[in-house]
Formats: sequence, C-alpha cells, structure tokens
Amino acid sequence: MSVAVPTQTQNATRKLGKNELHLIGSNFWNIRGCRKYLKMIDIETQMSIIQLRTGKFIIIDTVEMNNCLRQKIDKLTNNGDNIEAVIGTHPFHTLSFQAFYKVYSKAAYYGTPRHLRRLTKIPWAGDLNDYNVRKKWEPDIEMRIPAGAEFINPQPESTNHFVSVFVYHTASQTLHVNDTIMYAEKPGFLLKLFGCKDGAIAFHPSIKTSGLYSTRDAPYLFRDWMHHLLYDWPFENMCCAHIGVKLGGAYTDVVTLLHNSEPLFAELSEKNRKRIPLGRTSSSDQTHININDNECG
Repeated sequence: MSVAVPTQTQNATRKLGKNELHLIGSNFWNIRGCRKYLKMIDIETQMSIIQLRTGKFIIIDTVEMNNCLRQKIDKLTNNGDNIEAVIGTHPFHTLSFQAFYKVYSKAAYYGTPRHLRRLTKIPWAGDLNDYNVRKKWEPDIEMRIPAGAEFINPQPESTNHFVSVFVYHTASQTLHVNDTIMYAEKPGFLLKLFGCKDGAIAFHPSIKTSGLYSTRDAPYLFRDWMHHLLYDWPFENMCCAHIGVKLGGAYTDVVTLLHNSEPLFAELSEKNRKRIPLGRTSSSDQTHININDNECG
C-alpha cells in the first residue's frame, strides 16, 4: 500500500460479513462482496444502497448476489420497483453489473465511459463523465471525479485502477469510494505480506506509477482536489471497496493521509518534470479500446 497511515480512531465495528445489508448510517447500507486477487487473496469489493428523500433507492456499484442477499434487497426496495438508478463508479468494477441488470432491469443504469464501452447489452441511461448526470441526485447525493488522473481511458489497464467517482451521502455523512482510497481494518496474512497493516488507510499503490498523469502539475491537482473535497464534505464514515468500512473518524484519517502524502506529491512532481510525459491514448476514438479483462470488482 502507498503512504499508508494508521487510523486515528478505532473502528466502531468488527469486520463486516459478506453478502449482508449493513446499515452504515441514516438511509445508507453497504454490502461487502468477494473479489479474489491472484485467485487466493480476497481484496473484497462493495455495493452501497442509498434511500433518497423521495423514498426511492440508488444502487452504487454492484456485487455478486446470492439468494439471501437478493431477498433482502427485494424486501427493502419492494422487489426492485423502488430502485430509481444503478450507478457504476469505477471503470474496472464491472463484473456483477450484467447479472444485476437481469434481475433489476427496470432501473436506469449509469456508468463510467468504460462501463458503457464494455457492457453493451445494458441500455445505459447516462455517462458519469457528464456533469449533469453527476448532479442528478443532489442534494441527497454528491459525486465528483478526481483531478489529475485519467477517467475516460485509464492506461495501462492492468495496473491503473486509481481513479473512481467519489460519492457522498449527506444524510449519513458517508463517503463511498473504490480503489482511490483503501482501508484495511484486519487484513489477512497474505495481504500483510504485501504490506497491509491493521487499521491502515492509503491511496491506491498506482499513485506512485500510472495513477496520475505524468505531468509536473498532476500530483498537486489531485492534492488540491482532495483539499476541496475535504472542505465541502464532512464525512464521518468511509466505505472502501478494498478492503473495508471505516465507521466514524474517517474524515480525520483522510486529512492525515493527505498531509502525510505531501512528500510523495513533491517527489512525483519532480520526477515528472525530469522526464518527457508519457503518451496518453486520445479520448477521441475509444469505441473498441480499454474494455477487456483486468477487472478488480
């Protein structure tokens, strides 16, 4: 993990079980899913369910459902009739969307540009790269895309999983984020071999390589974007796809992470200054690119 820092506050709960509805805050539920890395390390993935003031529900990302989980979602959402929208926030978290759509096809589906390119059998209602789509459910839900990183066509596909849409639910003061920020409450033995520590919070490791643009300004653009987010969103809880949920005190921990990452931002900026920026695939013709495999959720 990159620039991992210990959390400042003890988590309010034990590790959350898989395929269960966990009430995180007012009208906000999180579901933990299984995602195996190298076929043996469970780095987890997630889905969140938010109830709007209207009574309708928004699904943020999807996980593989078993019958028990489906029954609980049906009970919560009146057999899916009250699901207004299903939203995919991370370009490489796509594996469960097709199966979810087969069960809940009445909802409107929104995704990243890569969702739209990869999952062509889903009749997408909109693209999260569209500012108006991201504003659609305010003030209940706010969504933002990090600055300084590639969102439309992340390269290389195998490692650049840094960027995702951040989702903030105001009523529960909960942040939903995939990959960009990682939290490990009680990582298993194999994850500890990779450097994960108990209660550690970190930016995705690709921040050191391909996660940000290879320009001098990119690290500081991302840093400043994070500062603005922290100014606007007073979140207490944070649901991370990899590897868990931080209940209470998440805001303070992210502030500490950002502060401790300042030397890294300076190092990356200087490194980029000394080299020719890496070429990026143009966003003008992406119909058949960046769509195969390399999924992490």
